[in-house]
Amino acid sequence: MAAADEGQPSDTMKERAGENTWVLWLMLDADRRLVTGLFSALLFAIVIAVGYLHPTPAHVMLSRGDPTETLFQALIGGTITGVTLVLTLSQLVLSQELGAVGDQRDRMRGAMEFRDDVADAVGTEVSPAEPSAFLRSLVRATGEQAEDVRSTVEKNDLDEEQRTLVTRYLDSVTGNADAVTGELEGANFGEFDVLKAALNYNYSWKLYAGRRIREEYDDALSEATESKLEQLTDTLELFGPAREHFKTLYFQWELSNLSRTLLYVAVPALGVAICGELFFDPRDFQQASMGVVDSLWLMALLVTLSLTPFTVLLAYILRIVTITKRTLSIGPFILRETDRSVDVNWD
Repeated sequence: MAAADEGQPSDTMKERAGENTWVLWLMLDADRRLVTGLFSALLFAIVIAVGYLHPTPAHVMLSRGDPTETLFQALIGGTITGVTLVLTLSQLVLSQELGAVGDQRDRMRGAMEFRDDVADAVGTEVSPAEPSAFLRSLVRATGEQAEDVRSTVEKNDLDEEQRTLVTRYLDSVTGNADAVTGELEGANFGEFDVLKAALNYNYSWKLYAGRRIREEYDDALSEATESKLEQLTDTLELFGPAREHFKTLYFQWELSNLSRTLLYVAVPALGVAICGELFFDPRDFQQASMGVVDSLWLMALLVTLSLTPFTVLLAYILRIVTITKRTLSIGPFILRETDRSVDVNWD
């Protein structure tokens, strides 16, 4: 088995994504209000730029026929239809939390059983109730269990290469666990920080690697090492459903925020579109400011404000679909191009 240091993927989501830092910040970390503003500013700039650079003067184009009337009619209908559809779909998703008392009891029983399993894994009588503390206890436990495995490595019949590879795996677990534990400290659910820290714990690779070590080095591992390594992989298995559970809760939280924000902006946006339809006449704004005819400035502003519900929707959905793409699999599945190795070519 030849060494291949490049085989192990990076722990943090930013490094695994292989995307520009600013792009990833825009998709995930940035405040959704800021993202909405950036999208609106981009839309405004596009309308101004196209109107200014078009060979036919913008005032002539806006005054020819009834383009503004047609546009605002479409915006009014689109706003009503789009907001109604999004709110309906959001409520359908959120309504899945409703159910008969028997269903709720089954959910409660499953949740309590899982909490008991986590409490046993982390060595406490009761697992933490707060999401960040719950995940932090799981991650910290994996780091401690990796140290327990390390303490028995010298007593195994491993050759030098195998011992080095196992040590590198354990270093990866403890290093990633320490970093994520720090990120979860003080994080509040409802903010992206909790889920971001969970995404930065590359548990799927560590679970796969731990299972491969147990399989490949079974004859060379002592009973104590085998037992402690099994305990580590069992705890890693618990992290998967815990992360998915909190991801689901976060999505529901975000959809609730999206629905509320759309309700706030839909009526003003609809009012702007209606006023544009009834009262805006490009022929009343023939003067120019900063080299651009006033009718074009006003048209770009009215269109941008009328499309605010769309830019709000885009800002929220951008984060949701990005998280979904990064967490499509649960367990030891790697949905990106990489070598199947733990700093080693298993084949």
